[in-house]
Parts: sequence; C-alpha cells; structure tokens
Amino acid sequence: MVTSTASSDLFNERFFRNFLPIPASNMLELGDTTPDFQLPDITHGTLVKLSDYRGKLPVLLAFTRILTEKHYCPLCYPHIKFLNENYEQFQNRGIKVFMMTSTDERQSQIIVTDLGLKMPLLSDPSCRVFRAYKVGQALGVPLPAQFVLDKEGKLCYKHLFSFLDHNASVEKLLAQYN
Repeated sequence: MVTSTASSDLFNERFFRNFLPIPASNMLELGDTTPDFQLPDITHGTLVKLSDYRGKLPVLLAFTRILTEKHYCPLCYPHIKFLNENYEQFQNRGIKVFMMTSTDERQSQIIVTDLGLKMPLLSDPSCRVFRAYKVGQALGVPLPAQFVLDKEGKLCYKHLFSFLDHNASVEKLLAQYN
C-alpha cells in the first residue's frame, strides 16, 4: 500500500544517505552471536537491548523497508501485515519478535497506529543497526532481512533480500524454531 504525503517527508537526510544501492553483504554464519543494539520500541514505549534476551528467549529480528509513515515498500507491506497477523503464533512459542524500521520515532508512532501493530516496532532512523547487520540499501532505505536467533542469541537462520525472494514467509520463520 503506497499513499502519498508531502515529498519533503520522503526526500530527507536518511533518503540521501541510503540512496546508492549497496547489496546485502552480511557474513554472519550459523552459530554466530549477532551484533548487540539498543533501540526504542515505539509500540510499547520502552527501550530494547538485544543482549537482554540472550539466555532467556529466542528472538526474530525482522528488518523492514518503510519509506515514511505513509509510503510502504510494496514488497515489505504484505510481510509486515502477515507478521502482525501471526504475532500470537510467535508469542505462543515463547519467541520475541522485533520489527525494525528506519523511520524516525514520530513516523513510527503513526505506523504503529495505522497498521495496528501488536509486535514491537524498533526505530533506527540513523540506520546504525541496519548497517551493523549489513542488510544493504537501495532507493533511500535499507533492504529487508530476517534473522532467527536461538535462546542463547546465536544465529539459526538468516534471510537477506533478493528480487526473487524478498522476505522469508511466516511459515518459514516459525519452522526455524522447531
């Protein structure tokens, strides 16, 4: 779903910083500990530090492309909706889901409300975490990716964007926790 807002919202500093295409270059291997981060959870108004979940819960990191609060990547929008609709399945298995966006906190608050997000939406407007995970970028925003971490914070599965396979399906992500 792509709706329009003022072009100044779309063509911001983040857009120009991420304009040139850079393919995903994540070299994390299965069993590696992923980079730690601390970001605001817009959905629940808290601060999330990934390492706080190590040794406690498995985690799904779902990096997504949202250009502004009203401009969604047409390949990511359905994925966001499917993850949100199936959020309880992850919760019922004791899996912590974090969706990551490069929109700022104001835009992210609008997204949470407009999409009725139940899952935590983490705001990373500097794209620091997107870059740490080397997910790539194109046309103003980082590329989508999914990382499945076990209870100890070790990488069990990763899916990096390609034009043939944009995002890992909910079924594929849930299957990684069996």
